[in-house]
Amino acid sequence: MRVDLFGTLSELYTAGHAKKLDGLLNDAELAVGHRGTAAAVLIAVTDRPKPGIILTQRPRGMRDHPGQVAFPGGKCDPGEDAITAALREAEEELALPRSAVRVIGTSDLYRTGTGFDVTPVLGVIPPDLPLTPSPSEVEAWFEPPLELLLDPASWTEHSAYWQGKDRRYFELQYEGFRIWGVTAAIIINLARRIEWPN
Repeated sequence: MRVDLFGTLSELYTAGHAKKLDGLLNDAELAVGHRGTAAAVLIAVTDRPKPGIILTQRPRGMRDHPGQVAFPGGKCDPGEDAITAALREAEEELALPRSAVRVIGTSDLYRTGTGFDVTPVLGVIPPDLPLTPSPSEVEAWFEPPLELLLDPASWTEHSAYWQGKDRRYFELQYEGFRIWGVTAAIIINLARRIEWPN
């Protein structure tokens, strides 16, 4: 029997976001002195028997965060809310039609060390959309399983000395892609909100 992914995720989202959680990952302490710039990313879950999440790899020639894995997303334009910005950016980066996204809601804001206030937007999309990367913004895209990403056991914790202090971060290797940094932290925060059944 086919699972109603949108309904299941919506129920888990509502229950998970009704809880007060302490200790969610955030880089706010590194952003001291930065003025918060509103940004949004789309967590696009594919509606298939084994759902996945669409992730992108930034071009290696980019000035900021070259080659890093990211969600589709970016800065909010003036007058945009997070949902509008996330859908627009996904359309610009991957030709993912905004009309194809069934939005569930927004999750915990993540402040980056460079002062971006990133709002994750959770939504469900049809499987196997003909996604076309914009070469200036996306080198490649891939779809790791939702079950893998939301399983805390999938992630390895590391520490590095950065900006005068030890800092922990999480990492997952998937088919040659290194998922870490802000993208990993947003996924781990979401996994604390949504307890996906294994």
